[in-house]
Amino acid sequence: MTALLRRLAVPRCSLWRWPGVILQDKHGPTPHPNPRDEARLLPGQGRSLTGYSRAHSCQLHTEAAAAAEVDLKRLDGEDDGIAEVLMSRHAARNALGHAFVSQMRELMSTLSSDSAVRVVIFRSLVPGVFCAGADLKERALMNNSESDLFVHSLRSLMTQIASLPMPTIAAVDGAALGGGLELALACDLRSAAYSAQMGLIETTRGLLPGAGGSQRLPRMVGMTLAKELIFTGRRVGGQTALEMGLVNRAVEQNQTGDAAYREALSLAREILPQAPIAVRMAKEAMNRGFEVIPTRDRQEGMAAFIQKRPPRYIGE
Repeated sequence: MTALLRRLAVPRCSLWRWPGVILQDKHGPTPHPNPRDEARLLPGQGRSLTGYSRAHSCQLHTEAAAAAEVDLKRLDGEDDGIAEVLMSRHAARNALGHAFVSQMRELMSTLSSDSAVRVVIFRSLVPGVFCAGADLKERALMNNSESDLFVHSLRSLMTQIASLPMPTIAAVDGAALGGGLELALACDLRSAAYSAQMGLIETTRGLLPGAGGSQRLPRMVGMTLAKELIFTGRRVGGQTALEMGLVNRAVEQNQTGDAAYREALSLAREILPQAPIAVRMAKEAMNRGFEVIPTRDRQEGMAAFIQKRPPRYIGE
């Protein structure tokens, strides 16, 4: 099954769509296409990510193409270099269903090779929720083989997020439960509203955290506390999450419901002016533990310090 590429003209940005993913490009509008000529074929985009039947996969693929559940927004101006992953599955509170996961995996593949992006913010456009976790209604329709393959796809998504070369920040303005918290844990940093609720609640549903949460949570809060949280399925608010080290920053929610996002954006702006290769290599060194090699940015940083001037980093 082939995927479709649609190019749509919008004010100040252009949109590309493939398997349900929309990418927003800040480089200006594109010419208005002829509706009859909108569809263009892309090779190699037709494989299914789970074990669904061919008919079911085609149905899900068609539904995904009709309504994107994950978008990418590239900021411009002084925020050039910051990208936002926008989760917008309004009908299911950003539940991790087949289309959502497929679209997110496609988007992560794109970001992983984009050297222009220096920081990524994951945020929800669904009020009151970051991500509600696994789509249990969809999971109930799968047989054991399909369920196992989907869980593998979900685990691969979290690994893709954790493996992005640039810093990632989860802006938790609402509920992040089960797989939703696992998504936030896959990010490097987290900001949360005090009113947000977070927890690995799988044991309350007769399940286990299957997308890396049982490994990543102990690294954040310690083994003993992680066991308590997973064994009890407890949910914690933003203030408690800050105190236990689950999030980096916590703030009072505002009237527009995006206080955690604004805090994440502030944090991204602190990272943005730093030497991009040094930041990426620092992340790699902390994640994998190897020595950082010399770069031109490193030489520029040292020279700027000696000469008492602002550094001019070029990303080399």
